[in-house]
Amino acid sequence: FTQQYQPAVCNSNPTPCKDPPDKLFTVHGLWPSNSNGNNPKYCTAPPYHTVILLSMKILEPQLVIICPNVLHQDDHEVFWLKQWDKHGSSASSPIHNPTHYFHTVIKMDTTHKQTVSEILSKANIKPGRKVDIENAIRNVINNMTPKFKCQKNTRTSLTELV
Repeated sequence: FTQQYQPAVCNSNPTPCKDPPDKLFTVHGLWPSNSNGNNPKYCTAPPYHTVILLSMKILEPQLVIICPNVLHQDDHEVFWLKQWDKHGSSASSPIHNPTHYFHTVIKMDTTHKQTVSEILSKANIKPGRKVDIENAIRNVINNMTPKFKCQKNTRTSLTELV
């Protein structure tokens, strides 16, 4: 269950996007991993069918809120289908198709309530301060170890958690 901090994503893009109004973590996708910790990508998956794409429309209102295309806010479907192609296709044993994949993403977001924004807020952690983010997250997710990706912003020389 991967999340991203919207301002960091915008700042790290070669062509910065419009600063998002909601400065929070949003769902980036559901990335499977295997026993050695690697994240498989671009696996073979069943092709899209019109029925699947139509059923995705039912999920769209929720996905726009929790899993937006931060870089191109007027084209969410391209981002979602890219997430399915790159990550969802590699989860094709328990996950059957794009609709099932994104339904699982929505279910994880709504039932677990483990958004990084909420976790950090409860721990009184705000952007721009040096703090122990890993322990704040561990305390909420049953002491599991979160994975982080830090990215150097060449324009500001800051290292940002994405």
